[in-house]
Amino acid sequence: MARSAAVVRMAPEKLASLRSVRLYFLALLIAGSLAKSAHAQPQSFTWQQIRDRFQAANPTLLADKLNIDESKAQEITAFLRPNPTFTLSADGTQIAPHKGAWRPLAGTFESPSLSYLHERQHKRELRLESAKKGTLIAESGHADLERTMLFNLRSAFVSILQGKAVLQLAKDNLAYYDQVLEIGRNRFKAGDIAQIDRDRLELQRVQYESDLQAAEENLETAKIQLLTLLNSRTPLDRFDVSGPFDFVDQLMPRDEFRKIALDTRPDLKAAVEAVDKAHTDYKLAVANGSTDPTFGAWYTHNSSNNNPFGINTLGVSVSIPLRVFDRNQGEKLRTQLDIKRNERLRDAAEAAVLSDVDSGYATLESSLILLRPYKAKYLQQSVRVRDTMTFSYQRGGASLLDFLNAQSEYRTVQLTYVTLIGSYLTAASQLNLAVGREVLQ
Repeated sequence: MARSAAVVRMAPEKLASLRSVRLYFLALLIAGSLAKSAHAQPQSFTWQQIRDRFQAANPTLLADKLNIDESKAQEITAFLRPNPTFTLSADGTQIAPHKGAWRPLAGTFESPSLSYLHERQHKRELRLESAKKGTLIAESGHADLERTMLFNLRSAFVSILQGKAVLQLAKDNLAYYDQVLEIGRNRFKAGDIAQIDRDRLELQRVQYESDLQAAEENLETAKIQLLTLLNSRTPLDRFDVSGPFDFVDQLMPRDEFRKIALDTRPDLKAAVEAVDKAHTDYKLAVANGSTDPTFGAWYTHNSSNNNPFGINTLGVSVSIPLRVFDRNQGEKLRTQLDIKRNERLRDAAEAAVLSDVDSGYATLESSLILLRPYKAKYLQQSVRVRDTMTFSYQRGGASLLDFLNAQSEYRTVQLTYVTLIGSYLTAASQLNLAVGREVLQ
């Protein structure tokens, strides 16, 4: 009896322990589910975040940036001084005993000497100046590459925003049509419509399914393009972007964009800097045509000299090349011609900048002309026509053909509007590319 009583007394403790274990595992299960759900949520990036990641990770951009570092290394080389020259001469060493005594160093003549080339006409300073201007050109070239690649990045970013808008529209259209289908099935069961009308309703759903599948595929393709530019291996289902998918109705005057472009475009800056560098290179060519003397000094120890005061002597020399034939005429002429060539290239670059701005501005204006009536009138009209025809068809006041036409018109107007928004944002990116910096978001 005592044993049975003991078992009964322990039962509540065991029960409490079991409950604690169950609660513990239930908490782990809930935490795991929440963690899995959070892990499955895609991480969304804004345009600025995407741009920062691109500048930090794109291999093409990073490789081109090394050109600037290489150009700065060339500045060090350009400003180096000529190395001095050390010479040691020895003569008079005995190769046989003299009067039976072996004294090989007794009559040796030793003469260490040092010489140095002195560069005149500021050659070293001009080389450094030319190298620094080459670095400026490399920096402008890198900025121009970044400008072009940012346009590709922005286009991929806009494609994702457009793909998300099209996908959402396809989902909404399919959901709306499924509601209509359900009503149609109920009407068929009630005998309000014929079998052929029901079949036509069912067949129309294929178009909405195709739209949904195409939208999903286009969105995935846009994400792949953007991730490639970011050099990222993030799974597509864990990557997303966010940003405004709309247009701004007002634009600055064309001349404002032109002025900004002339002040900002890195390729035009590179062309201007190339002209400046060509002038420096011509100055250097003229300086290289001048004579550079070589100064020398030496010490001589000549123990066999008959002059008792001439055993240890010092000497100096100056060597001056006579530039009778070679005065660097070819480089002078070449660098003069290079100035003219770079001036023509600068003029061509300026014309191209203005042309790019005018073309981008015209494209953007054209997009706005098409968008304004859609936002002001066509979108609301398409919704009103669709809802009216749906209401009328459900109550027998409109034919199936009229209903399907209204659905098709709504789908076309909404899809066209989304496409026009994407075209506007792409045109805005094109104008940013032409200007040289982001003036439109």
